[in-house]
Amino acid sequence: MHTLDHVRKSFNIATCRSDRSEIGQFLTPVAIARFMSSLFESGPQEVKILDPGAGTGVLFATCVETLISQEKRPLSIKMVAYETDNAILPHLEDTLARSRSLCASRGIEFHGIIKREDFVTAAVAETRESLFAVPGERFTHVILNPPYKKISSQTAMSKMLYSAGLEVANLYAAFVWLSILLLEPGGQMVAITPRSFCNGPYFKKFRAAFLRMMCLKRMHVFESRKKAFGDDNVLQENIICHAIRGERKPKSITISTSEGLEFNEVRARAVPCERVVQPGDLDRFIHLDVDAVGPGDRMKCFDASLGKLGLSVSTGRVVDFRAREYLRQNPGPDTAPLIYPCHFVKGFIHWPIESGKKPNAIVSSAETSDLLVGTGFYVLTKRFSSKEQQRRIMAAIVDPARIGACLVGFENHLNYFHEQGKGLPADLAKGLALYLNSTAADKYFRQFSGHTQVNATDLRKMPYPTHEQLVRLGAFVKEKMPDQEVIDAIIEKECLNFDQ
Repeated sequence: MHTLDHVRKSFNIATCRSDRSEIGQFLTPVAIARFMSSLFESGPQEVKILDPGAGTGVLFATCVETLISQEKRPLSIKMVAYETDNAILPHLEDTLARSRSLCASRGIEFHGIIKREDFVTAAVAETRESLFAVPGERFTHVILNPPYKKISSQTAMSKMLYSAGLEVANLYAAFVWLSILLLEPGGQMVAITPRSFCNGPYFKKFRAAFLRMMCLKRMHVFESRKKAFGDDNVLQENIICHAIRGERKPKSITISTSEGLEFNEVRARAVPCERVVQPGDLDRFIHLDVDAVGPGDRMKCFDASLGKLGLSVSTGRVVDFRAREYLRQNPGPDTAPLIYPCHFVKGFIHWPIESGKKPNAIVSSAETSDLLVGTGFYVLTKRFSSKEQQRRIMAAIVDPARIGACLVGFENHLNYFHEQGKGLPADLAKGLALYLNSTAADKYFRQFSGHTQVNATDLRKMPYPTHEQLVRLGAFVKEKMPDQEVIDAIIEKECLNFDQ
């Protein structure tokens, strides 16, 4: 076992996982660190490396090893590492000493600094533009595994970032954004992060800034959620990206994938930039498709959008803790049905559920009128799914005959498809639900979504079958949704016909 992997595993055993999770600390395995370092292109002879949130120092150490083993070796290396965890600092200092010794043995000047301070606070001060500010240090290389932790909008951290023009939902995005600002023109970044920034409204400004300032060269996807940080039991979809500050945009981006830590069996292909970030997409979603004929190609058969179909998708209006006084466990003469994800049964809404923990009804009154919609056929999708579930998009049909009411409420953990706020034609609704439950739709969705949320924004980005195709698909849905294999066979026969 590599020395640094031994240090990582020993540290994980000696410390509390919940404490590490509290600060978003997940130490990088050596195999990943070496792969990340291998992505750097040959650079300048005077190298300046930044490792924010350095942990044991495995990232900068492997970066140094890679640089000095290249045919064109640097003449000098300066390294700046940030770390605030006092428990890990002795290990970081040992790693720094090893890198210094290794460079000395090769006749390369090495100067390393460990900054025992918060990187975000320091970087905001370094990058804040001011008439009297002295320009801060800039780097040729940044390599990072930033902490993964949500940022509450009311915290001092959030307010500091907002005042600096950085609107982010998670600490990892703040680390990446600030690291970009600390790069020299032409400087390179390699980062391992959650995949969640690739889509969704919460990371929209971060994506826009990233794609504006950086030239994306490589995106590496892990096929298994469990492998990258298996020692920490992290079921997170991670990606590794390599990008260069300010370089002209390339014609293609390399998308690669591996099962886990076995990087000797990496699959890779060059994907045109316009397929990774589609022209005209104001949300700047990042699509990751490694297959030669992947979901992106196959979904070209679907050329309709929700707008073309005259349909919309919205988030359920009933936030239950805000409407608690109006909720009822069982329906009554003054109530309307209230639909939760627990009412999904075999592709339809089964209501009421007598033994469920969730309420089945909401009082229908002037106070709740804005929370309800007129009864009709609707298609609902769950906004959240567990990481272990087979599909991200799970759709069910609201059949008004099965609930027998004039009004209905959809809880906030659901999205609902509608036609100008009203229900859909029956066959159209059934066809739409069948399509959304297909493997083809799920695979396409996973190209740009690496987390378990399915937001209305994401669903608007999906391509859809035509109105005629949806109605035709709806004829296959009877009293329950067909099994997965049958759904996929129907979609294949009625819509895809990729070989024709």
